[in-house]
Amino acid sequence: MPRPICSACQRPRPTCLCAWVRPTANTVEVLLLQHPDEAGQAKGSLTLLQRSLRQAEVHWGETLGRPADAGAEGRTVLLYPVTESAPGPLADRSMRPQRVVVLDATWRKSLRMLHLDPALQALPRWPLLAPPPTRYAALRKAARPGQVSTLEATCLALADIEGDAAPYAPLLAAFEGWVAAQAAWRRGMQER
Repeated sequence: MPRPICSACQRPRPTCLCAWVRPTANTVEVLLLQHPDEAGQAKGSLTLLQRSLRQAEVHWGETLGRPADAGAEGRTVLLYPVTESAPGPLADRSMRPQRVVVLDATWRKSLRMLHLDPALQALPRWPLLAPPPTRYAALRKAARPGQVSTLEATCLALADIEGDAAPYAPLLAAFEGWVAAQAAWRRGMQER
């Protein structure tokens, strides 16, 4: 017998995230590029993020397949650090971007996505500055300090760009609750 699925979030009822959605009026557009391997991840944060943010558009694939700054030329940034393996231009932090592009993937796969897409490589980077510890650790372990979930990274970047963290606090608190609920559900499944 098939598992009952929530018609709104398309997840199995025990892992439904609808109760955790927090409508959030972001003023900066968010373009999310999700790696195909992340699309089926029950522990992924993108669906909660997409359903909560007022201005969020999701694309699936390893490349965007179009210029990421279409319609926001010169005002689009990529949420990604500048590293030795991923060199790129830094965004002028005095400029207020109109759109932020976010890669939803593991670090290794996000680096591959970046290397495959010249349009992404050309975007100025908006790295997170000293992010707090992740709320996601109960579901996914970070390989290094400073690594956070897609939802956390996006909220932190938007708060930084918009100059106000308050609009994102309810969503981050809900995410923390969702992570705890998912971890409890997983423990219950393992005990069976």
